[in-house]
Amino acid sequence: MTREPTLTPELLPELVEEFGIDARVFVDIRRQIHAHPELGFEVGQTSSLVADLLKEWGYEVHTGIGRSGVVAQLKVGDGGRRLGIRADMDALPIVENTGLPYASQQHGMMHACGHDGHTAILLAAAKRLAQRRDFNGTLNLIFQPDEENLCGARAMIEDGLFERFPCDAVYALHNIPGLAAGTLRVLEGPMSLSSDVADITLKGVGAHGATPHRARDPIAAAAAIVTALQTVVARNVAPGEIAVVTVGFIRGGATHNVIPQEVVLGLNIRAARPEARTLVETRIREIVSLQAQSLGVEAHIDYRQLTPPMINTPNETRLAQQVATSLVGADNVSTQASKGLSGSEDFAWMLNEVPGCYLMLGNGQGEFGGCMVHNPGYDFNDRVLPLGAACWVKLAQTYLVA
Repeated sequence: MTREPTLTPELLPELVEEFGIDARVFVDIRRQIHAHPELGFEVGQTSSLVADLLKEWGYEVHTGIGRSGVVAQLKVGDGGRRLGIRADMDALPIVENTGLPYASQQHGMMHACGHDGHTAILLAAAKRLAQRRDFNGTLNLIFQPDEENLCGARAMIEDGLFERFPCDAVYALHNIPGLAAGTLRVLEGPMSLSSDVADITLKGVGAHGATPHRARDPIAAAAAIVTALQTVVARNVAPGEIAVVTVGFIRGGATHNVIPQEVVLGLNIRAARPEARTLVETRIREIVSLQAQSLGVEAHIDYRQLTPPMINTPNETRLAQQVATSLVGADNVSTQASKGLSGSEDFAWMLNEVPGCYLMLGNGQGEFGGCMVHNPGYDFNDRVLPLGAACWVKLAQTYLVA
């Protein structure tokens, strides 16, 4: 079913007038990016578009950082204070079904998380800041690939991001469907969970199903381990602390009457704070090793930390709250979490290196902007683009005081 395009009129016209943001131009850019989605690190067309525009506006542009990331730098005045603002560029491997005139032209790829909107927001702010240069300091605009696989931020950091472009603070935002357009959520402390995975291989001795006494059964060990793992969050993590241990798969055996020699478990592990993350890993290792030992099988644990918890730092969060309140009023800025944390975000790697804050921008409710991300029917709400851009402009003006 075809539906009407996302609304183009500005949500808050006074912001457009005050900050000089040509919303319709950047809506067109956003839709151009939406129609040509790219995955992971393979964002060459998007990064080229971004780089070309930033060069045109007078930025010193550096490409190929973390394979395909872009950093644009603008120094004004003494260049002393240094601010970083990040936007993500990659899409998802999803078949779009919005029916929009600017829908994806790449089958099996779709901007289903709004990274097209995040990129357009930062571009809109970049043009305004370059035109007026009403700040004093160094502005580093970071356009990141491969956020969806939780790899891009770390790749840029390992490629010398903050050594080459030092930042005293770094900020990012994400649209939030279900949060009213024209509102923001700016929270101090944990914003998203760490994401780790573990592959547990249990090696025993196989046997005929009719002679289980001749086996060292890895299936029985797997069952005991899965049950015992449920106690990690329930009995080891303090009440009020957030952690998750999920067994995502069990693989082993091929037929009814054979006890296999090997079973593999796949775990996904998340936590809101570094201390809980460490505790959960320790308990998983202990439980797996000791349960396996008690049942006479060998356990091999491949535990991989993908991304840390994302934690907004106090001073930088208070500044973001101040900026948001100045734009939309205190009634439209939430500073308290309305529900438990979920998901992970690799901007956490940047906040591990530099103080900063991750903002949530309301994408709308119901028909206009309420479809959740990672859904084939999702679209970024163009009406909130000027507000996002105004946030970055006001933040730069405030942090990099002229």
